[in-house]
Amino acid sequence: MGVEKISITTFIELYQHYPIIDVRSEQEYEHAHIPGAVSLPLFNNEERKIVGTIYKQQSREAAIKKGLEFFGPKMKDIIVFVEKLLKQNNLESKILIIHCWRGGMRSAAIAWLLDLYGFKIYTIVGGYQAYRNWVLDQFKVNWKFNILGGYTGSGKTIILQEFEKLKIPFIDLEGLAGHKGSAFGRIGLPQQPSCEMFENTLAKELQKHSILFPNQHIWLEDESQRIGAVSIPHNLWVTIRNQNVYFLKIPFEQRLEYIEETYGKLNNEELQEAVIRIKKKLGGLETILSIEYLQKGNIKEAFRILLHYYDKLYQKALDQRENLNEKLHLVESNKVDSAINAQLIINNI
Repeated sequence: MGVEKISITTFIELYQHYPIIDVRSEQEYEHAHIPGAVSLPLFNNEERKIVGTIYKQQSREAAIKKGLEFFGPKMKDIIVFVEKLLKQNNLESKILIIHCWRGGMRSAAIAWLLDLYGFKIYTIVGGYQAYRNWVLDQFKVNWKFNILGGYTGSGKTIILQEFEKLKIPFIDLEGLAGHKGSAFGRIGLPQQPSCEMFENTLAKELQKHSILFPNQHIWLEDESQRIGAVSIPHNLWVTIRNQNVYFLKIPFEQRLEYIEETYGKLNNEELQEAVIRIKKKLGGLETILSIEYLQKGNIKEAFRILLHYYDKLYQKALDQRENLNEKLHLVESNKVDSAINAQLIINNI
């Protein structure tokens, strides 16, 4: 059916329509990949290292010969894998998108094989490297956001989830980062993605919303630039910091109750370890008292201390915004209730 090279722009247009096969090594894929792409490495990690060494120390031709030694025995398995992939996804069309790192020999080899078998193959000019350039370009766009602010325990994340029911565009940065954005944010969660993978997923979300909700503001939760081990890209961060902030003001005790319900279920030892990680900023006495309360199972009083700390931290970050008086919109509520507070926020736009 043929092999056709496509630009990254065309790839983005075809993104959702056909399976994407990443033929880089397992290690390359695990570090970061195009969201939704399936890993089908031409060479495993060790084979890639061997071929690369021969390429550098001997010649391109010698590297190709060694690569063919690895590739030959895998040909049947590659075809079986692709047929199974199409069947599992109920895809009758035999059209695939294949890429490697720079659109070179690895994707060309797999494309040749699958074309020979009767598949229609698109390969990305420039490969994954071209995709990464596209990702970074998305963060330079002058996106329009609404920022949902509020002290810790205001239930900002569940308000974003309420927006989903109301078909209001939002991006859950903490969800993409796999971290809740504080010293306690990684407890009970799997390992975070790499910074590169976080960026890839974020760019996909931005692009998706630009198609589904053209000319609409996208809601984001007010975050620090760093969310656990990953960071919001600088260009995008600058854009975010210049948007309107809708600050949800909820009484301290109501927020404390919500925090107690949310974090009281987490592993107590990990909570204590998180307190120790912030002891320099929290203060010696507050650290000792917080840990004592946790050891006694008194989650509420431990987080009473911690919530005061995070309130001061958030207020300091809020005060550092330029033209704060023009951008800050106060929305008052007397309790943590996602449905009620989502509507209050919407009514204040």
